[in-house]
Amino acid sequence: MSTTALQELTDAGVSIWLDDLSRSRLTSGSLAALVRDKCVRGVTSNPSIFESAISKGAADYAADLKDLAKQGLDVDQVIQRLTTDDVRNACEVMLPVYQSSRGVDGRVSIEVDPRLGHDTDGTIQQARELWDLIDQPNLLIKIPATLEGLPAITATIARGISVNVTLIFAVDRYEAVVAAYEEGLRQAAAAGIDLSGIHSVASFFVSRVDSEVDKQLDALGTDEAKALRGKAALANARLAWAAFERRTASDEWAALAALGANAQRPLWASTGVKDPAYDDTRYVIDLAVRNCVNTMPEGTLDAVDDHGRFKGDTVSGTATESAAVWAGLSALGIEQAAVCSHLEIDGVKKFIDAWEELRSTVQAAMDLIS
Repeated sequence: MSTTALQELTDAGVSIWLDDLSRSRLTSGSLAALVRDKCVRGVTSNPSIFESAISKGAADYAADLKDLAKQGLDVDQVIQRLTTDDVRNACEVMLPVYQSSRGVDGRVSIEVDPRLGHDTDGTIQQARELWDLIDQPNLLIKIPATLEGLPAITATIARGISVNVTLIFAVDRYEAVVAAYEEGLRQAAAAGIDLSGIHSVASFFVSRVDSEVDKQLDALGTDEAKALRGKAALANARLAWAAFERRTASDEWAALAALGANAQRPLWASTGVKDPAYDDTRYVIDLAVRNCVNTMPEGTLDAVDDHGRFKGDTVSGTATESAAVWAGLSALGIEQAAVCSHLEIDGVKKFIDAWEELRSTVQAAMDLIS
């Protein structure tokens, strides 16, 4: 077990998850090694990750591709089979962590087709389909936090299906996600479902906020703008944490907790640092607080392991200064709501683009087989 910052973070109550999954990571034992040696306690995937896994690891998938193509499946069916097989196998690797943590960790996430980002009924249907197809207790179904995704979150939770809500940027949208989760729990309880078996995380995207805001600050070029570079993303996430604390201290949550409900933990996603001027561990070390999840690409995981310096809790009590950061940005004409709205639209598009690229890659491979 690592004795670096990864272990210190874990001991402080931060759940470290890996933001990556591929067939080779499973067959080589790489994932199991990360669990053993680098404190990895969960796995997330998304359309971009699957596109990279299959396009770069064609040989790992060749035999299955050939077999599935001969069965007469179309490209979307083939992709579903390949990705769900990987997630199911990852769930098996993570099962001991799931069991030892009593369901809190050891989770593996798979996202609904990103083309359903604005289709409530389609999202609900596919969430149930993926849950049944993978059939592992430590699965999380990823549903985007679009306006259309909110009722899908409620309906999915209401059936006892654990959910990872993804693509959250705005604090007010996060609060709507929490409300959707809690309504799903109430409906599940009314249906006689044991709430203790339902888990959820709310994935708040981090680095993309800095990328967008810094771009606007650089365009302004003033001393005031330069002073605010690199501050927006941490402030945004810390304000989300303050909202989490308020909600879990409410009477409404206490009533659900009394029924055995689990709090929906905030998860920091998009934690790879894109600006080389910044410390490559900042979105981990500077967002450390008990009961959060931090999912990171392997490069960030390695950076934290190699030279991360644990500072303790860097989130609690930061709401006032975080609000001041956004007040300063607003004074320069950079509005939190506009930034987050743009990033949500762009995030949905990026996932769709990655999915379409994946479809093209798989279709080309199927055409060669036929």
